Amino acid sequence: MSVTSILLGLLLLLNMVFAVFVVFQGRRDIGSTWAWLLVLYFIPILGFIMYLFLAQDYRRVKLFKWGDLDKIGIRNLSQSQLDSLGSPDTTRSLGDIAARHADLIHLHLKGSRALWSRDNAVDILTDGRAKFDRLLADIASAKESVHFQTYIFRCDELGMAVLAALTAKAKQGVKVRLLYDELGSRRLSRRMLRPLIEAGGEAAAFFPSRFRFVNLRMNYRNHRKLVILDGRIGYIGGFNVGDEYLGLDPKFGYWRDTHLRIMGSAVHGIQTRFILDWNQAARKHDITYAPELFPEEPAAGQVGMQIVASGPNSKLEHIKQGYIKMIASAKHSIYLQSPYFIPDPSMLEALRIAVLSGVHVHIMIPDKPDHMFIYWATLYNIGELLETGVNVYLYKNGFIHAKTLVVDQEIASVGTANTDVRSFKLNFEVNAFLYDADVSSRLVEAFKQDIAVSELLTLEKYRSRPLRIKFKEAISRLLSPIL
Repeated sequence: MSVTSILLGLLLLLNMVFAVFVVFQGRRDIGSTWAWLLVLYFIPILGFIMYLFLAQDYRRVKLFKWGDLDKIGIRNLSQSQLDSLGSPDTTRSLGDIAARHADLIHLHLKGSRALWSRDNAVDILTDGRAKFDRLLADIASAKESVHFQTYIFRCDELGMAVLAALTAKAKQGVKVRLLYDELGSRRLSRRMLRPLIEAGGEAAAFFPSRFRFVNLRMNYRNHRKLVILDGRIGYIGGFNVGDEYLGLDPKFGYWRDTHLRIMGSAVHGIQTRFILDWNQAARKHDITYAPELFPEEPAAGQVGMQIVASGPNSKLEHIKQGYIKMIASAKHSIYLQSPYFIPDPSMLEALRIAVLSGVHVHIMIPDKPDHMFIYWATLYNIGELLETGVNVYLYKNGFIHAKTLVVDQEIASVGTANTDVRSFKLNFEVNAFLYDADVSSRLVEAFKQDIAVSELLTLEKYRSRPLRIKFKEAISRLLSPIL
C-alpha cells in the first residue's frame, strides 16, 4: 500500500471522526447539522476548522452579568407585570390594542423580561441624513451621558463627524462610551479613537480577537445599534455609521432604512441593554448602577412598547418568537421589510398559514445584493411564498435595509434583526415591539411610499428566471442554515 493511500485513508478516518463530533456536539438543529456535514464532506479537515470558528454554542455560557439589575427592579417588575396581566384593571389600563395583544406582551415578559411601558413618544426616521442630523443635534445637547453602540463604524466622513461630536462632549465632561463590534468595525483603529479617549471618553470592542487575525467568535457578532442620551432619549434601528447610510456609496445608491427615536420609559430598556453589552466588552470599566442613568420623567406620549433582545446565548429565539406570534395574530394585513429573507421553516409556515387564511401579506426585499449567497437564498424563499399568494416587492430606489414588521396596522416591530437565521440565532440583536395604531400606520404609509419605487415580483416572472439563477438558489438554500 502506497504512502498516498495510507494518508488518504487517515484523512477519511479523521473526517469521519469530525463528522461524528459535529453530529453529537451540543443540541444543534437538524438543518444546521446537515449543512455542516455537507461542508465537511466537500471540504475535509478545512471544513472542521471552519466549524470551530463559526459554530460555537453560547447557550450554556453566561455572557452578560450585571448584579445591579435588581437595583432597578427588572426581575421584580417583570414578574409583577406578568402576575397582573390577567386582571381586569390591568387589561383596562393597557388600552384596546395592547389588551388585544396581551399574550404577545406576556410572551416577551416571560421569555426575555422585556418590561412593558405605555408612556413613550416615537419618531420614525427613514432617511440617513435626517436621522444623523437629528442624532448629532441630540448628542450636542447631552448634559450627562452619551452611550453609543453600533455594529459598523467606518472611518469615513460621517464616522469622523460622529467621533468629533462624541469627543467634543467628552471634553465638556459628559460621560461618553462608544461600543462597537470588532468584526463589523474592523477598520476602526485605536489611533482613530485616541482623541476621544484622551478627552475622557471610553471605547470598547465586542468579542475582540485574542490573537491577530484569529477570532474563534467571529461568527457571533453584536449587530445592535443603540444610542442613549442622558437616559432620556433612545435610538434603535437599522442605521450603522458610514457614508453609505447617507446614500453616498455608488454601489448601493440611496439607502432606505428605519430607525426610531424614543422618549419615555422604554429608554430604560435600551439603557439596560447597552449596559449589559458594555460590561461584557469593557470589563475593566464596568458601569455600575446610578439613578441618573434611569431618570424618572413625565410621560412623553402614549405609545406602548417593549424592548426585546436576543442572541446566541439565549435558549429561546425571542425576536423570532415575537414575529411568529404577531403573524399568527394577523386578521387583515402583514407588511414586512428586510434586506435578507432566510426564515426557518416555522416562520415560513406561519406566513403561508396567514395567506391561506385570507391575510394580505406584503414583503419587500432589495433588488440588488450586498451578500451574494444570502441574496440567492432570499430569492429561493421568496419563490416558496409567491406560490402561496404573497405580494413581493423588489425595492429599486437604491438599497433597502429596514427591518420592520407591521400587523393589522396596530402592532409593529422595528430594530436590528433581519428576517434570517443569522439574526434569529447567531447575532446579538434588539428590537422594539410597539403597540400603537398611529405608529403602525406611519410605518405602513412608509412601506406604501416604497412600493412606488419598487417592482412587483410575479410568480410568472420568478418562474422564468434563467437556469444559472436556479442553480445558485439551490446551492445557497443548502447552506442557508449556516449563512
